Amino acid sequence: MTQLSQTTLLAVPLAPLVGATLAGLFGKAIGRKGAHTLTILGVLAAFIISAMTLMDVLGGARFNQTVYEWMVLGGLKMEVGFMIDGLSAMMMCVVTFVSLMVHIYTIGYMEEDPGYQRFFSYISLFTFSMLMLVMSNNMLQLFFGWEAVGLVSYLLIGFWFKKPTAIFANMKAFLVNRVGDFGFILGIGLILAYTGTLSYTEIFAKANSLVGPEIPGFGWPLITTICICLFIGAMGKSAQFPLHVWLPDSMEGPTPISALIHAATMVTAGIFMVTRMSPLFELSDVALNFILVIGSITALFMGFLGIIQNDIKRVVAYSTLSQLGYMTVALGASAYNVAVFHLMTHAFFKALLFLGAGSVIIGMHHDQDIRNMGGLWKYMKITWITSLLGSLALIGTPFFSGFYSKDSIIEAVHASHLPGAQFAYFAVVAGVFVTAFYSFRMYFLVFHGKEHFHHKPFPSADDHHHDDHGDHTPHESPWVVTLPLVLLAIPSVIIGYLTIEPMLFGDFLKDAITVHGEHHHAMGELKEEFHGAMAMALHSLQTLPLWLAVGGVATAYFFYLVKPSIPAALGRTFAPLVRVMENKYYMDWINENILAAGARLLGRGLWKGGDVALIDGLLVNGSARLVGWISGVVRLFQSGYIYHYALVMLVGVFALMSWFVLRA
Repeated sequence: MTQLSQTTLLAVPLAPLVGATLAGLFGKAIGRKGAHTLTILGVLAAFIISAMTLMDVLGGARFNQTVYEWMVLGGLKMEVGFMIDGLSAMMMCVVTFVSLMVHIYTIGYMEEDPGYQRFFSYISLFTFSMLMLVMSNNMLQLFFGWEAVGLVSYLLIGFWFKKPTAIFANMKAFLVNRVGDFGFILGIGLILAYTGTLSYTEIFAKANSLVGPEIPGFGWPLITTICICLFIGAMGKSAQFPLHVWLPDSMEGPTPISALIHAATMVTAGIFMVTRMSPLFELSDVALNFILVIGSITALFMGFLGIIQNDIKRVVAYSTLSQLGYMTVALGASAYNVAVFHLMTHAFFKALLFLGAGSVIIGMHHDQDIRNMGGLWKYMKITWITSLLGSLALIGTPFFSGFYSKDSIIEAVHASHLPGAQFAYFAVVAGVFVTAFYSFRMYFLVFHGKEHFHHKPFPSADDHHHDDHGDHTPHESPWVVTLPLVLLAIPSVIIGYLTIEPMLFGDFLKDAITVHGEHHHAMGELKEEFHGAMAMALHSLQTLPLWLAVGGVATAYFFYLVKPSIPAALGRTFAPLVRVMENKYYMDWINENILAAGARLLGRGLWKGGDVALIDGLLVNGSARLVGWISGVVRLFQSGYIYHYALVMLVGVFALMSWFVLRA
């Protein structure tokens, strides 16, 4: 059996880090060509080694060792180490491949941007951060990667730092993730307090000891509290309701980073973490049910918001939110295999859809409103075909990658016996229609129908800059943009068919995921019903989800190509509901006007009442004034004249003698 080399594994995260460092620190010296060459070579090296590692893992190779011992505090070891099994090897390949496509694509998309070298540095650093997260064998390194992807996302969302909206968006992402991370670090702290270790292997070996105890003073079951705290971290990173609000606003960053954040890094970190921690989550049905319900709400209600979006990137962003909800639902149903399977298939077709959206934006001279498009298939054939393939994968078309993972989630939820399973099943089934509708609404409005770009019905604020520059007929993007689209379209179509059996029912993830089959038998039921990828696709022809998807596509076609007056009339009829959706269920309003305003009010109260009035006013200034007053009084008696002091002495002696006489 092949042994995995520590040195080779180290090269996987370090190669992008070297590229990021050189492009970031020496960007001016090496120029644009040098920056993209070095970073692409770094990510390419990481991808090649990751692919080789995956082949070795398929052959039975494993790695779980400390690479560097950072410090020892008492009996606590803080280390850098790698755990390479089926789960981490798959994640390494997904992260590096999608990142490589994004790097190549960026050459064309950011061609005219003055921050070209800086952008390449950031995305390469993003890749390094995510690789450190997925390869870690301990909670400390996991937390480092976790915070590092958060930091780089802050830099990338606010990349155009002169735009007020970008500054607001990156601050929003940062603050919302701090809420989630607070829960996450509490969970890690509880694990450390009760197990005395940060190593995955040692934590999992002691997992059963966490079942009995309760949190002192609260009476909460320890294992449930740990799992919910860890999942709150995942709610922030993987944008689950109500910590989802940062993700749509992250569209303020350049399109390539939207693809990287939404497809392979950051948002998948939470799904990966819960899967890695499956030995803990399996011990708490309460935590699993919580995950199931939160995922269901996100899957359905975020999909609804995708229906009313007109910005091409935001439609895809809400699609990401909905699909992350599907993954979370699978986690709650103890179908961890299915969750990471959908994570993998989703990474390819979602990266494809985002990069396709970016290609459309290039072709439309940076107009992002889908109502100004139409008929683009004539002008952008590669973008059109690849976007169609990505959309078909997203809605779960049989034989496409998204079908196998999405259908498996629906079946797993159906087999779950948790209290929230019925609601979850309704949410994921209804979500099929919603996904198909908003996906093909976007597709039809962009690539078919009337050509609106000649006389834009909804001109943007920038359009007057472009009016003087002649014809603005859309055009196909350069090859550095279309090549990643083609390369991403291939796995978007075939990867599900090829990998469903080993990933869900084979030994590929067997030692990476723990499922207590006697209590949670969703995966067992799926295995009994599975008779091959071909049979699964053929069987779907008589199932409800497929016909809901067909119904969603047909409805979108009829509404937006045949009778566009219908959605307009429905919008007027259901105006209050539309207003609620346009305001994103008023979540932003609640956050800004209640939570943030409340926090500011509390801060102002502590500042004015506590700091200014109590500390500065009463304690500091008050004590100074008291001393001054006492000094003023004492000053009346301290004249400096000897005869005054002599008189006081005489009065004192007289008073003392009188007291003795009277006492006697």
